Amino acid sequence: MSPTATSLHHLDHWFSSDIQYDLLYPSPIQMLAREHWTPLNVAKMASEFLVTRDGDRVLDIGSGVGKFCLSASYYKPHAFFDGIEQRSSLVQHAVAARKVLGLVNASFFYGNFTRLNFSAYNHFYFYNSFFENFEGFDKIDNSIEYSQALYHYYSGYLFNELDKMPAGTRIVTYCSWQDEIPPSYSLERSELDGLLKFNLKT
Repeated sequence: MSPTATSLHHLDHWFSSDIQYDLLYPSPIQMLAREHWTPLNVAKMASEFLVTRDGDRVLDIGSGVGKFCLSASYYKPHAFFDGIEQRSSLVQHAVAARKVLGLVNASFFYGNFTRLNFSAYNHFYFYNSFFENFEGFDKIDNSIEYSQALYHYYSGYLFNELDKMPAGTRIVTYCSWQDEIPPSYSLERSELDGLLKFNLKT
């Protein structure tokens, strides 16, 4: 059962600012926030677009330490947010933060998003984790393989999976070239000088 907005008031201080929220994590993780973790204002705008009805299930592709899923689950307590992340250490940080917050409508999985069944989800969020595969882009760590070929493989795979989704599917991208968005989606609007894009399957 998902919580109510009223029952989450005790968490308001955690979500009062990015600086306050990031205190949920150890210092080395906090230092990565500016480049790699979703800002709270982005999570709020994204979740408002993605959740169209109670019970919607949203997948965050490359969820890192879980900031999008946890903040979105706070803003939208009647929806469910799953994060998939291929670094087990980051999943552990996400689970630890969820435990502190006590949010029950966010879940985290260790693995590669290509192993997931996309039909289990209504909508998607994507803060471009694929960019790490390019030389010159900041990387979280060196625990996984990087290559330009992987960028194109992952973008193509996501493109194909999104194209299979039914009309009405929504995906929000942040800091993306939109390579992974099929032409079957329309760009509904953009915010933050084009960094945040809201797409709808037509």
